[in-house]
Amino acid sequence: MRFLNYLLTPYYTRIFNQGEYGIVTDIYALIPFALVLLSMGMESSYFRFTTRAEEEGGDIAQKKRKVFATTWGLTSLNAIIFFVAVWLFSEPISKAMGTVYVAHQEYVVIVASIVMLDVFAMIPFSRLREQGRAMHFVLLKALSVLLNVTLAIGFGIAGLYSTEFGVGWVLIANLIASAVTLLALLPSTNRVIPRIDIALVRRILVYSLPLLVSGIAGTANEFIDRQMIKYLTPEATAMAELGIYGAIVKIAVVMTLFTQMYRLAAEPFFLAGFKKEEFKEANAASMKYFVIASMLIFLGITLFSDLFALIVGRDFREGIDILPIVLLSNVLAGIWFNLSFWYKREEKTKYAMSITFLGLAITIALSFVLVPTMGYRGAAWVRLVAEAAMVVWSYMLCKKHYPIPYDLKRIGEYFVVGGAIYLLSTTCIEPLGGSVAVIGNIALFISATYYAVWREKIDVQRLAKSIIGRFIR
Repeated sequence: MRFLNYLLTPYYTRIFNQGEYGIVTDIYALIPFALVLLSMGMESSYFRFTTRAEEEGGDIAQKKRKVFATTWGLTSLNAIIFFVAVWLFSEPISKAMGTVYVAHQEYVVIVASIVMLDVFAMIPFSRLREQGRAMHFVLLKALSVLLNVTLAIGFGIAGLYSTEFGVGWVLIANLIASAVTLLALLPSTNRVIPRIDIALVRRILVYSLPLLVSGIAGTANEFIDRQMIKYLTPEATAMAELGIYGAIVKIAVVMTLFTQMYRLAAEPFFLAGFKKEEFKEANAASMKYFVIASMLIFLGITLFSDLFALIVGRDFREGIDILPIVLLSNVLAGIWFNLSFWYKREEKTKYAMSITFLGLAITIALSFVLVPTMGYRGAAWVRLVAEAAMVVWSYMLCKKHYPIPYDLKRIGEYFVVGGAIYLLSTTCIEPLGGSVAVIGNIALFISATYYAVWREKIDVQRLAKSIIGRFIR
């Protein structure tokens, strides 16, 4: 869904005004929150308990089927209850969401339908990841994106966005794509029927409930900045501010997609049956290379921000100055995600709650200070501070309870080098303007890449072959 939002951003920000795109931003900030709430941490639970099945031995295939059926059954039940509740109480929910939704209560019901279908598909998609069926996973996700984009653009060509239903056609395109994707996904379940095993549920909930609570807080922290803009800025300009902020966040598409892809690959990998020291060594190395890749992406976008600004419509580019802040926040989010694997592996998920609630508390408190006066710029700074606090607290907990030999000196070195190159570009290269500035920034980016390859003694050719081999396997 996130990739879809990024892919359609250039289109939507050219056919919708700031306020209309603010509605799209608002809705697609709320959907992930609903998904986290309804999934109840079952994705991580599925990976952990299928690994347990392998460790326990016996009829491993049967045990894995039971884990799949139970986690799928529980999330599906949640999704149905959620849809019925939203449908029955759509009027008060619409009033709580704002004036624009009162006029279009159907938006709320359609969004609930999308959430329900996506929750139905969540555990089957996790099963594909657990089974290493990367190509099948990618093809189904691509089907969803392709269908959604085709419908969204087709609706625009047909002039449907100019009708009274307006933005609602964005949701209709998403609903159709989610339904078709779910139907295409069902054959991969091998006729397993969602069925809740009560004894297994009890064991899973002990593991997953802390993840649910922390997931709610974490997702709220990630997306509540949009709600703060919506409710803490003047009503007359709130949706326009939200639209600008949402559009600039989408420019960070490469960073966000990299982090998302890393999450999809890393979670089943690190929750597999590693020996303790092997896990620590792999996680430490992964952290360092994640930072290297993230800082290169940061430089690739910020050094050529004028080019990336073309992703959004002209009316939305006034907020381009917050792009470096947004990118750095995404880097920090990836770092504390890396720091979460040890407590998931050790089934000490209670620590997740203190981390995410710290971030949420900072976000809410600081938003009341900065957002009313600074608008979306204040929201960007608030998120950066919150992410930094979560990284620091995550590391302190890790160091105390499960020390991992992260190469902090080398990681810090890459942050310093990246920051220095960015400052060199903004203070010395950018003022030159024109092609000279472009050539200068290209030289800086190549230098940063070469430095990382040289410093880590990376065999680029071998690495490329390994990545391609894993993908097409």
